[in-house]
Amino acid sequence: MNLISSEIPGLVWAYRFLPGESRCLRIATDSSIDALMEGDGWVWLHLALSDARTPALIERITSLPPSALSTLTSHDTQAAVTVADDMIYGTLVDFERSFDAETKTIGWLHFAVTDKIIITTRLHPLRSIDRVKVAVEKNARCARPIDLFEMMVVEFQRTLISLVLELTEDLNVIEDDVYGEAGHNHQPRLAPLRRTAVRLHRHLRTLLALLRRAGTSEEDEVPPGFIDVAERLSDRLESVDRDVFALQESARLLHEEIDSKLSSETNRHLYILSLMTAFLLPPTLVTGFFGMNTSSLPFADGVHGTLLAGLFILFSMGLAWTILRRIGIL
Repeated sequence: MNLISSEIPGLVWAYRFLPGESRCLRIATDSSIDALMEGDGWVWLHLALSDARTPALIERITSLPPSALSTLTSHDTQAAVTVADDMIYGTLVDFERSFDAETKTIGWLHFAVTDKIIITTRLHPLRSIDRVKVAVEKNARCARPIDLFEMMVVEFQRTLISLVLELTEDLNVIEDDVYGEAGHNHQPRLAPLRRTAVRLHRHLRTLLALLRRAGTSEEDEVPPGFIDVAERLSDRLESVDRDVFALQESARLLHEEIDSKLSSETNRHLYILSLMTAFLLPPTLVTGFFGMNTSSLPFADGVHGTLLAGLFILFSMGLAWTILRRIGIL
């Protein structure tokens, strides 16, 4: 990121795509804004919202409507796609990436697409957008900004598929332990998995609905080719959303199985406690009776009074056991 240049503050990277070229040109971070906007073709500008000067830069280099500027500089955590004035803008869901590892933390990519420029902003590094950068450096197959937008969503879908596979493997491990002989309780491990699946399903359904609604716009109201792109992306996201929903349902059923096992174990403990209470209640009554400080207690004057009282206690326990067997509790 360029934190020194006063010309392009907050710049993460910028590329120029030339007509008919199979490769794109990377724009140096120390270039001026005039050099950034001049030239043939169209530009992809990727900025970091961690730099406080980024909003002023976007206002300076573009003539976007206030709603699009607000989207690019906001910290919204909700998927959105808006079509207006021959452009599209909004917020896409992605996954954050740390410096040395990929995470499962959901992140957000803000974008605005016109016929001459595509601007993307983010607060934290994102997994899918970095892969798009690597892909366009190898082979710039994007003839229009809308093609790059499609590549971003497709790369997110691929990332999501890999994440679903990772979560499925984790769920299988938990499932094997739960249905195994030990019957371990893995609710602490299952909770973050369910939370991730639920959030992904919610954001995917929102994004699908927005793409379908935007795809119904008139062709002269959207960038060229957007309607076809929206249809292709809807089909792709619909398929991965089914996988996410299936994962969510599997996690829910496993959670119910764990709750059922916990409930059965709790009932078993209560059953044992109830039996102990039933067995010990008659001896307690016997010891309470012989412990009364009243006159003429049985066995008070004899030599074997304690032994006889003990035998009476055992007799009361045997009587309780017989009664419990007769009524079907044991």
